[in-house]
Amino acid sequence: MKIAFLTSEYSHPKVAHAAGIGTSIKNLAIALQKEGNAITIFVYGQSVQEIVDDNGVKIHLIKNKKYPLLGWYLHRKHIQNYCNSVIKREKIEILEAPDWTGITAFMKFKVPLVIRFHGSDTYFCHLEKRKQKKKNFWFEKMALQNANAFIAPTDFAGKLTNSLFKNQNIKTTVIPNGIDLTLFKNEFPEEYIENLLLYVGTLIRKKGVLELPAIFSQVRKTIPNAKLILIGGDSFDIQTESDSTWKIMQNNFDIEDFNNVFYLGQLPYQEVQKHIKEANVCVFPSFAETLGMVTIEAMALQKAIVNTNIGWAQELIEDKESGFLVHPANHLEYANRIVELLKHKNLVLEIGKKARLKVEDKFDIQKIAKDNMTFYTEIINSNLVR
Repeated sequence: MKIAFLTSEYSHPKVAHAAGIGTSIKNLAIALQKEGNAITIFVYGQSVQEIVDDNGVKIHLIKNKKYPLLGWYLHRKHIQNYCNSVIKREKIEILEAPDWTGITAFMKFKVPLVIRFHGSDTYFCHLEKRKQKKKNFWFEKMALQNANAFIAPTDFAGKLTNSLFKNQNIKTTVIPNGIDLTLFKNEFPEEYIENLLLYVGTLIRKKGVLELPAIFSQVRKTIPNAKLILIGGDSFDIQTESDSTWKIMQNNFDIEDFNNVFYLGQLPYQEVQKHIKEANVCVFPSFAETLGMVTIEAMALQKAIVNTNIGWAQELIEDKESGFLVHPANHLEYANRIVELLKHKNLVLEIGKKARLKVEDKFDIQKIAKDNMTFYTEIINSNLVR
C-alpha cells in the first residue's frame, strides 16, 4: 500500500517543528513501513523546498509561500497542487491529515482523504472553555466536510469532535496512537528516587500545570522532602497574556515548596526517559488532550501515574488499577493519591506493572499499524473520492 500523510510537523532534524502530532505520525509511519507499505510525508510551512529520505520514508518539505491577498486560500491550493502532483507520479493510494487548523479546507485530492482527530482548535477551546476565532472554526469545519473518513485516538475525542462540528454523516473509527514498545523498557522498575514527582510536557495552562503548585503544597504537608521535576518547553499564556507560563507557576508556589521544584526545560528524548525511570510518581493533570502520549510512554516504563480523570484519560487508565484518575482542580484528592503512592512501594510497583500490561495490550504500535492498514484498505476499496 502507498500511504501519505500531510502535516505541519514531523520528528526529523530538517523539519522546522515537531511536537505531539509529529511524533505520533512518525511512530505510525515507521510501523507501517515495517509492514511493507511505502510511506510519504508532506510537511508544509517549511523554509526550504526539499525531498529527504529518512530510512526509506520519503519526506517532502513544502516551502512556505506568502501572498499579498487571499493567502489563506492560495496557500492551501499551493499545498494541494504539490501533493496531487506527487500522488499522481508515485501512485499514492490514500492521504491522511490532522484536524488542527483545518489545513485541508478547500483542497481536493486525487485519492481518499482521511482526517485524524489529533485535536482541533475547536476541540481544545471547548475543553479549555475559551473563546475561539470564528475563522478557525470555519476552516476546521470545511476540512471535515471535504474528508472521506475519520479516525479518532479515543472514543471521547471522536464523539466530542463530531458533536462540536455536527459531523454525524460519516463513521469515525477509533484507533489509538501507539508507541514502539522495544524503545520503552525499564529493566529495574523497583529502582527509583523516593518521593520524586515528575511532570513531562509543555508548560501551558491546558495541561493543568497551574494546578501543580497547590497540589504540590498539599503533598509536602505530609511528605516535606518531596521533590517535583518539570520537563518541557515554556509557553505563552493566553488568559493572562504572560510570555511565560513558568513565571506564573513560580509566583504560585509557596517559597518553601519552590525550593523543592526543579524546572529542567526541554531535554533530548533519551534524557527524558532517564528522568521518567528515576521518578517515584508521574503526574499529568491535563484539562485538554485527545489521548496523552507521554502518559502512555510513562506507563510503558512501568511508572505509577496520577492522571486527569477527564474523558480521554478513562480510556488509557483503569482507576486504582493501572493508575489513578483525579480531576486536576481537586487539589486535595490529587495530592492524597500522590501521597498514597509515595508511602507504599508495593502499590507503586503493582500499578506500574499493570500500566505496562495495559500499554502492551492497547497501545503497541505494531498492532495499531495493522488496524490502520485494515482501515485504509477499506476506504481505498470503497472508492471514496469527492
